[in-house]
Amino acid sequence: MNAKAKPLKIGFVFDDSLDKPDGVQQYILAVGDWLTSQGHEVHYLVGKTERTDIANVHSLSKNIAVTFNGNGMTMPLPTSRHMLSTFLDNEQFDILHVQVPYSPWLAGRLIAAASRSTVIFGTFHIVAYSPLVTIASRALGLYTRSTLKLFDEIVSVSSAAQVFAKRTYGVTAAVVPNAVDFKRFNDALPRPEYDDDVVTILFLGRLVQRKGCTVLLEAIKKLRSGHGDTAFRVLICGKGPELSRLQRYVGENELGSVVTFVGFVSEKDKPTYYASADIAVFPSSGGESFGIVLVEAMASGQAAVLAGNNSGYRSVMEMRPDLLFDAQDSSQLAEKLESLLTNSQLRAQAAAWGKNHSKQFDAATVGQELLDRYMQALHKRQAAAIIEA
Repeated sequence: MNAKAKPLKIGFVFDDSLDKPDGVQQYILAVGDWLTSQGHEVHYLVGKTERTDIANVHSLSKNIAVTFNGNGMTMPLPTSRHMLSTFLDNEQFDILHVQVPYSPWLAGRLIAAASRSTVIFGTFHIVAYSPLVTIASRALGLYTRSTLKLFDEIVSVSSAAQVFAKRTYGVTAAVVPNAVDFKRFNDALPRPEYDDDVVTILFLGRLVQRKGCTVLLEAIKKLRSGHGDTAFRVLICGKGPELSRLQRYVGENELGSVVTFVGFVSEKDKPTYYASADIAVFPSSGGESFGIVLVEAMASGQAAVLAGNNSGYRSVMEMRPDLLFDAQDSSQLAEKLESLLTNSQLRAQAAAWGKNHSKQFDAATVGQELLDRYMQALHKRQAAAIIEA
């Protein structure tokens, strides 16, 4: 199939904002950039977004801040059906690619208003962090059942998300993984201030309980008590409600000589921090559908990646279970860190494996698979329209 024969007009539909660099945002922007590079016209149909650096962004709703599945996010208030219908009539999209789960008040109304010639494609992104999230997801699946029937296809970002989609929405979703711009991370150079012989341990993520930064600091405390002046540093990159408590823990346990709180790291600077790391640690205890941060760190080619043993991270690291750890067990993490800290060859082997493993998640590879599925669905729609005519 020659996917370039007909440039497509594609609308990524996402109820939340593009203002935060979370996993779903990164997914649609990475794939969208690649599709644009292939000559397709990509638009982003989203909740209220302030960013002006992205082309073809359409803020279609007023959003309110909520917490769901352990994450801070925004959700749309009910949006005018007439406005959405007029918008779609004017734009005439070939594909609407909806991020699932979705709100009935924005994405749901866009799906319902779409032309019969428009392919409705979905990507399922979540797994539950708690039983309450499972119950809420089942309820939302029931509530949106009428629009779920309009999808041509739904895929999931991982086997964990695939199982959760079946349990809660009753949909069978093939796995098409999350995507990163491999070259952007692999080409990055270390930051000058960390380009030395001191082993750098990196945490990058939101400072919320489920991301597990506390477990990392507890492991560092154990390492310090056992190794005295072993030359390593710890960079904590991120912001969030746990910051003050984590800073207090560092002070109370005299870890300030090795732990630095970097603060929020922009998308522009993120590759340079991964390139500066010898070991990247992601101790999330759950609620992860994939693990895009793992792939970004591995794509740098520099960092050995250690990951909490949750279902989403396992889907990325299944070939290297030795690099997983119980995210509730700081002693287990300390042991794995010690092995990597004291064995440069082991670090280099893990980093080399990660670099090679991460190539399969490059936006070009994932984007081409999505594009092939778009085209197959579009051809089926066109064939059905001919038969009906």
